[in-house]
Amino acid sequence: MTTTSAASSTDAPGSSGYRRVLLKISGEAFCKPGGFGIEMQELEVIAREIAEAARTGAEMAVVVGGGNIIRGAELAKQGAILQATADQMGMLGTVINGLALKETLEQLGQPARVLSALNVSSVAETFIRGRALRHLEKGRVVIFVAGTGNPFCTTDSAASLRAAEINADVLLKATKVDGIYDKDPKTHPDAVKFGRLTFDEAIKRQLKIMDITAFDMCRTRGIPIVVFNMKEPGHIADVVRGANHGTTVTVK
Repeated sequence: MTTTSAASSTDAPGSSGYRRVLLKISGEAFCKPGGFGIEMQELEVIAREIAEAARTGAEMAVVVGGGNIIRGAELAKQGAILQATADQMGMLGTVINGLALKETLEQLGQPARVLSALNVSSVAETFIRGRALRHLEKGRVVIFVAGTGNPFCTTDSAASLRAAEINADVLLKATKVDGIYDKDPKTHPDAVKFGRLTFDEAIKRQLKIMDITAFDMCRTRGIPIVVFNMKEPGHIADVVRGANHGTTVTVK
C-alpha cells in the first residue's frame, strides 16, 4: 500500500496543534473486534488515550457511538421495531458508553462530564451549548451522548453538529484503519492511502468517510476532518498536537 496526497503537500492545518477538538469514536472502541458490550481492558485503553490527549492542553470533546451495545438500523431492518424507536434505543446505548468512559477518565484523574441530547437528567446533564463550552474551558473532557437526540440521524451527524456548535478546530474520526484509501486496503494490496484530500475531491472519488449530511456540514463550516487509526498507542494525542497521522480532509 502506498500513500499519496491528492491536494497540496503542505502541512495539515493542525501542524502546530489544535486548540479545541471533537473526537468521534465508535462503539467498537469499547470492545475487541467482533466483541459485544463493554470490555474493561478496551475501555481503559481508550480512556488513557483520551486523557493523554487532554494533557496536551487542548480542549477535548468526544462523541461516542453505541454499536457495541445495540444497532438501531439493523433492528429496524428486521421489521419488528420501527426505525424511529430502534434509533432511540441506539441513542440510549451511547449513553451507557458515555457514562462508562466518564467514570474511567475520572478514575485516571481526568475530569469529565456527560452531556446528553436526550433528557436523562438522573444520569447525565442535558446538552446546552453554553454549558458544554464552560466545561471545556475548565479543562473537562466533554462526552456528548444520545446523538443529535433525533431518529434517522447517525452519530457521525452528531459529531459534525457538535463540532460546529462548539467551534471545534478539527473533527477527529478515530477508526480501525490508518486513513482514507482509494479502495478497501483489506482486500486490495495495491490500495493507495491519501495523505490529504479536499472535500470536493473526496466527493468526486465517492470515498465513504462519513455520511453525506455530516460530511457536508464539515465542508460548509470549514471544519477539517482527520481520519486515523485509534488503536495505535499515542495517536490521539499525536494528532491533537498536529502530527500527520492518517488522512486530513480540508476545504482547499
